[in-house]
Amino acid sequence: MSNSTQGSASSSVGFSTGDKRPDHLLVLVHGILASPNDWIYAEAELKRRLGSNFLIYASSSNGFIKTFEGIDVAGRRLAAEVENVVEENFGLTKISFLAHSLGGLFTRYAIAVLYSSDDLTMGKNVTLQGAETDDSKETLRSGLIAGLEPINFITLATPHLGVRGNKQLPFLLGVEMLEKLAPPLAPLLVGRTGRQLFLTDEKPGKRSLLLRMASDCEDNEYISALAAFKNRAVYANVSYDHMVGWRTSSIRRETELIQPSRQSLDGYKHVVGVEYCPAVSSDGPHFPSEAARAKEAAQTVPTAQNIDKYHHIMEEEMIRGLQRVSWKKVDVSFHDAPWPFSAHNNIHVKTEWLHNAGASIISHVVDSIKQHEYRSTIFANL
Repeated sequence: MSNSTQGSASSSVGFSTGDKRPDHLLVLVHGILASPNDWIYAEAELKRRLGSNFLIYASSSNGFIKTFEGIDVAGRRLAAEVENVVEENFGLTKISFLAHSLGGLFTRYAIAVLYSSDDLTMGKNVTLQGAETDDSKETLRSGLIAGLEPINFITLATPHLGVRGNKQLPFLLGVEMLEKLAPPLAPLLVGRTGRQLFLTDEKPGKRSLLLRMASDCEDNEYISALAAFKNRAVYANVSYDHMVGWRTSSIRRETELIQPSRQSLDGYKHVVGVEYCPAVSSDGPHFPSEAARAKEAAQTVPTAQNIDKYHHIMEEEMIRGLQRVSWKKVDVSFHDAPWPFSAHNNIHVKTEWLHNAGASIISHVVDSIKQHEYRSTIFANL
C-alpha cells in the first residue's frame, strides 16, 4: 500500500483541531492480480479535483493472488476493510465506490454485506427500482451502506455478467475451441474466482453466485444494496479490451449492442456514448428446472451447443435482475489511442506514462461525482 493511500485512510493524519473533516468516503477497488498502486493517477486526480470534503481510500485487502480466492471471499474482506475505515474516520456521512474490472464484482458483493435497510425515506417514495427520471423526481429504495448514505456506484470494465459466452473474454478471439476449453481451465489459473466468472461454481442444481448477485436472496440483498445508491454507472470498452467484453461490462444483450460512434463527447476524448437506462420492472432472476438441466449438461458434456444454451439462459436472467435498477451506461473507445489494445488498463490509467489515454475517462468520472455531490448539497439545503 502506498504512503499516500495510508495517509488518506487515517483519521489522525492531516487534520488539525480546526480543520473540516471529510464527510464523503470514496473507495477505490482494483481488479484481478492488482494492488492499490493501480490507482496512483486516479487517486491524485480525485483528490485534486474533488477537494477536502472527500476521503479517497484505495482498498488493499485483496491484493494480487488474493483475487483468486472467490468473489464472495474478496467481497467480505472488502466489506470488513470499509467498516474499519468508517470506524477510524469520524464525521463521514456519505459513501461512494469506484471499481475497476473484477473489483466491480467484489464491490457488488461487499455493498450487500454492508447494506442495512433504513425506514427514513426523507419524504421520497420507496421502490425497488431506484430509477432517476428526467424530471428529477427520484424514487429511491432507502438504505445505508456501512451506516452511511450511498451516493455513487461506478464500475470501469467490470464483467457484470461473467466472462462466459462468445467474445466475453476477448483475448480468446471468439475462437469456439478456445472458448470451450476456457471454463475447465479457469479454476487451474485463477482458482475459485474462475469458476464463479464462468458460472461453473456450485452443483448443477444450484444457482451460481453471479445469478444470486442479480437478486435479493437468502444470503444477501444484492439488488436492494445497488438500488440504495443515487447514481449507478458502468463504463465499458466497446473494443480493444482483451479481458472484458463490451456486452458483459455494459450489462446489455447482444441485440442491444449497436455500432458505436467514433466521435467523442465534447471535452471527453474516448467517451463515445452515454445512455441513461431507467429501471425495468421484473420479478427478478430465476433458476428454473430448464436452467438446472442446461447447467448439468454444460458441465458434464461441454459441447458448444450445451454451453451456449446454459450461458444464454443465465445471461438473460442476470440482465433481468440487474435492470431492476437504473443505470447510466458510458461507452468508451480507444480506437485512436497510441496503445488501443491496452484499453483494459487505459480506462483507469493503471500506469500514467503508458495508459494516459484514459485521463479523459477519469475526468468524466470526476465530473459525474461532482454533479451528484452538487445535487446532494442542494437537496440537503432545501
